[in-house]
Amino acid sequence: MVVFDSCTMILLARIDILEIFISNYDGKVLIPDRVRAEVLIQGREEKHLVAKLIEDSKIHVLRVKNSKLVNKLMNDFSIDAGEAEAVTLVLQEKATLVATDDRNAIRACKILKIDFTTAIVFLLRAFEKNLIEKDETIAKLQKLISIARYEQAIIEDARRRIEGGI
Repeated sequence: MVVFDSCTMILLARIDILEIFISNYDGKVLIPDRVRAEVLIQGREEKHLVAKLIEDSKIHVLRVKNSKLVNKLMNDFSIDAGEAEAVTLVLQEKATLVATDDRNAIRACKILKIDFTTAIVFLLRAFEKNLIEKDETIAKLQKLISIARYEQAIIEDARRRIEGGI
């Protein structure tokens, strides 16, 4: 099971990897209520894709039961409600990992010893599994760089891995 926060779900939708990941993932994809609300805001380009994936039961929306933990995570790590609910849902459902690109949520995961992954890792895995071609991967990486903030070392590592065939 993987739990997504809004940021990573939106990034993957915008680079056309979300549906590829979900259709090639054997586990459950979960999001908390808050993430659904954040992603399905009127006017978001990814709204219809995510709504369809939820409607088709490819993304499961769950309610977080421990609101005190959500508030504590928000206060302790300076994260928004969506990220706090995603981290709480990982613990609640004993999920494998959380998909987040939020720096403070990543810090919370490290401290709480929760496995996490990022949009750039999803892109690299899709390439590694031959779900997308090299040229398409490079184009998607460029788009990801234009809409997200990554340290230069992470970007360069991703480029090297793509150019080297991982």
